[in-house]
Amino acid sequence: MTSLELWGGLEYTVNRTHSGYVDQTRLSGHHDRDDDLDLFAELGLRALRYPVIWERIAPDGPGSADWRWTDRRLTGLRDRGVRPIAGLVHHGSGPSHTSLIDDGFAPALAQFAGRVAERYDWIEDWTPINEPLTTARFSGLYGLWYPHHRTERSFWHMLVNQVDAVRLSMKAIRRVVPTARLIQTDDVGRTYSTLHLAEQAAFDNLRRWAGWDLLFGRVTRHHPLWLRLSRHGLGERLAQIADDPSPPDIIGVNHYLTSDRFLDHRLQRYDARTYGGNGKLRYADTEAIRVLTPAPAGLTNALRETWDRYKVPLAITEVHNGCTRDEQLRWAADTWDEAVALKADGIDIRAVTAWSLLGSHGWNTLLTRPGKYEPGVYEVVGDRPRPTALAALWKGLPHDAPRHPVLAGAGWWRRPERIIYPPIVRPAGLATGTGTDAAQPLLICGATGTLGQAFARACAARDIACVSTGRGTLDLGRPETIAATLDAVRPWAVVNAAGWVDVDSAEHNVDACFRANAVGAVALSEACAARGIGVVNFSSDLVFDGTAERPYAEDDAVGPINVYGRSKAAMEQVCAALPGSLVLRTAAFFSPDDSHNFAAAVVRSLSSGQPFGAAEDHVVTPTFVSHLVSGALDLLIDGATGIWHLTNAEALSWAAFARRIAEACALDARLVKPVTGPLPQWIAQRPVSVPLVSRRGAPLPPLNEAIEAFADGLVRAQSIRRCA
Repeated sequence: MTSLELWGGLEYTVNRTHSGYVDQTRLSGHHDRDDDLDLFAELGLRALRYPVIWERIAPDGPGSADWRWTDRRLTGLRDRGVRPIAGLVHHGSGPSHTSLIDDGFAPALAQFAGRVAERYDWIEDWTPINEPLTTARFSGLYGLWYPHHRTERSFWHMLVNQVDAVRLSMKAIRRVVPTARLIQTDDVGRTYSTLHLAEQAAFDNLRRWAGWDLLFGRVTRHHPLWLRLSRHGLGERLAQIADDPSPPDIIGVNHYLTSDRFLDHRLQRYDARTYGGNGKLRYADTEAIRVLTPAPAGLTNALRETWDRYKVPLAITEVHNGCTRDEQLRWAADTWDEAVALKADGIDIRAVTAWSLLGSHGWNTLLTRPGKYEPGVYEVVGDRPRPTALAALWKGLPHDAPRHPVLAGAGWWRRPERIIYPPIVRPAGLATGTGTDAAQPLLICGATGTLGQAFARACAARDIACVSTGRGTLDLGRPETIAATLDAVRPWAVVNAAGWVDVDSAEHNVDACFRANAVGAVALSEACAARGIGVVNFSSDLVFDGTAERPYAEDDAVGPINVYGRSKAAMEQVCAALPGSLVLRTAAFFSPDDSHNFAAAVVRSLSSGQPFGAAEDHVVTPTFVSHLVSGALDLLIDGATGIWHLTNAEALSWAAFARRIAEACALDARLVKPVTGPLPQWIAQRPVSVPLVSRRGAPLPPLNEAIEAFADGLVRAQSIRRCA
């Protein structure tokens, strides 16, 4: 017998739309059946999430309160030995005189909560508002529920109003019931995406924690969302919440087969019903389980991530699958087994909740219009609920009772037919706020740059869990975002692929260049060192002055002659000496996946029949980005530290490099015009000859292989563009 408690829950949403209120308690008939409580008690439930709904009890203000139904039902539960978990607002917006956008919503709900506590001072478990983040999305961002807003500002205001309402309600309740426990629920899903949508996925995966982070008092000036919410006029309220938080005693994790999402900018691969966007980018938004392979870890991942982030007891507070009965059974059994396994693994999971005991109505239309009825543990067709096979399963799960034979089969989410769109090999944690599944991830800073995207692709190909972040999550110019991201993600190592890359514009933007390449990189590396996390920063051949008349090795003295080189040298001086810190010097990046590099410029010019001028007297050591990333990952895994040189190990002039690119791409190399440097477009001074060699390790593959790979990559990219 397991130590997990079995909880239950009615689907008791009282939801408001333009057309009025939808009350699930009335739709299921439970409002009129007192003896339903006997059925619930017979399941062996230790606790039951139960409606004490504001809109139902006091629809016209405190003076209109009618407690008769609730008095009878709550007393009935107590008499049957079932603890009620009192829910005051469930996907609702309160009585008609208020709403989620009303600044009076929170104090008004708190007043109601206090009256509930005074009347039922024996109730210890409370969920003042169910799923505040989810409700704010549907009411404030998507416009589906009242008051039907569709702006980010409304979303954040509705979320903060609900968090304040929970916080103030618990204060009112605890004045009467000092031992009252807050069980705060919300849906926990992960967003995966293509690289093109990495920033949106990263934001989604940060936003999903916002409700709990607020209740825990974590949304301070050091939180990645602080500035964003402050810009919407919420700074003062954030400070008030942080100064007087209301941390949940138990976090209620809700996770469905639709909770994990996949975003894809390639709309042609998907049904039109999946199309959406963020105002800037259009994309398909579909269930991750329907497209990703291998399948995402789903509930297990949600529970591990929630535990890792908050380290407070968990409960799975909704388990329901709107499907055929065998699939409903499999989903319930899978959920219970996953909870048992995670509890044995040290995660403090207290309970699993059989949700939708009497089924649900209209969720296929998201409660916006009449929809179909989905049976639950009981099927309500006539006057009396009929127990389905779920009733016997749930009753037997805590006692390891024999299970229905259909459970020998696998749920659809574990079978090949779960894939209904062109399958996508799952990026290992691509662009998320925390690690994937149980794997500790690699954190990649600079998600949108050439190097950052190359690292993400390499991690996907090598099945290395990774998290890609952009400036919206981790900004090297804002140290508070560095600490917050490291503590949230807890990576085994960090790749700093961010920074200032324009050598010439750095001459006129000295401070900005140093902030990005030196100050920010040092802050990141010091934060990593303090946490025992490995980190790699990238430097350049431009830290040398080019007068050595021989190749430069790692231990040669630096002597930069331009702003960019000085910024990198300043970074090296600190970072190379930090524990766990790796600095890779490289040169002359080229990649078929980026149009802003020398090799791509050669191809672009020669393809149009235009001559291309390149310096014949300036020597570099070109480096293919894909090879660089692969070598850097190997060194990170090895735990290498200090300064290393990574290039394709062949020094040549820019003009010679251009001719080699032309020949590999079947272009007219005669159009490459050798010139004497400095070139007219150069603003920054360049060292004349800076070939790099390594005394610490083997070089990357030969330059010939790199150039061939570059040419092949261009052909593939052109083919993909034609197909698209």
